[in-house]
Amino acid sequence: MFIITLITSAFGLRFQSQTFYDFVNSQQSTWVSGHNERWEQFNEATLKTQMGAFLDEPDFMKLPESTVQFENLEIPENFDSREQWPGCESIKEIRDQSTCGSCWAFGAAEAMSDRLCIQTGQQIRISTEDLLTCCGITCGMGCNGGFPSGAWNYFKNKGLVTGDLYGDNSWCRPYTFPPCDHHVDDGKYGPCGESQPTPACVKSCTAQSGRNYESDKVRSVDAYSVSSKIEQIQNEIMTFGPVEASFTVYEDFLTYKSGVYQHVAGASLGGHAVKIIGWGVEKNVPYWLVVNSWNEGWGEKGLFKILRGSNHVGIEGGIYAGRLA
Repeated sequence: MFIITLITSAFGLRFQSQTFYDFVNSQQSTWVSGHNERWEQFNEATLKTQMGAFLDEPDFMKLPESTVQFENLEIPENFDSREQWPGCESIKEIRDQSTCGSCWAFGAAEAMSDRLCIQTGQQIRISTEDLLTCCGITCGMGCNGGFPSGAWNYFKNKGLVTGDLYGDNSWCRPYTFPPCDHHVDDGKYGPCGESQPTPACVKSCTAQSGRNYESDKVRSVDAYSVSSKIEQIQNEIMTFGPVEASFTVYEDFLTYKSGVYQHVAGASLGGHAVKIIGWGVEKNVPYWLVVNSWNEGWGEKGLFKILRGSNHVGIEGGIYAGRLA
């Protein structure tokens, strides 16, 4: 196995090189490795903030596995939640965690928003900010990482207010950090800067929203993990909507441009949480269709495909969800 140790220099991260991209592309034909501007300003410490999902849950945080039995559902070769529920705009949305290790909260809040819309027919966006800042030790360490299972348990036990992207005051609590390009000076959003500490838990809505914090809260009636069996994950998504998933990120994943990702080279960087919205087959390779939280400038306009069916890099081993009723 070809390994490039993660080091930094004045020229950036070592995997950010044409030699690395060429090697990865020479070893496989299912995906394309290349330069991603997102990482141009990152050093090792800042990079690790993007890997904010803790993969080893303590026993008290583990969620019960769903006991829902799906009978006689025909599973299609391709499925996309955006097409299945076109009225739910949140499914199409690409958020940006910025320089905060809040992927665990993003994956959860995004799937929660989607599922609320699917179930109620109304587009309600759950606040990543409220989850990130107020869940505390029952979820993890805020911008320094957290447990997806803790996020769903908090949604059930405490509830979350509404909220969406940075600067959107139509909901209760928008995200503190603006989206950023992670490169020097010529991007759509501008550079991110240094890693940020977790914002304070503020139990009030913005004045512009006109909402009341307590009355704005939404709760689920359950929180659970989903079996790693492929058909069970597919049935869960087809019936109730997108799910949150966690997996191990390797250096080559950061160079993903398109296609069906399979790990080839580079060291492990840590855990990451995302939202799975569907699946399909590309060039005879089965994949999961996944929404990331690194803005639309990364990957396939903010999404990526990853090998389906073999628990590749753990993608099928940590699936979480919940329902209103």
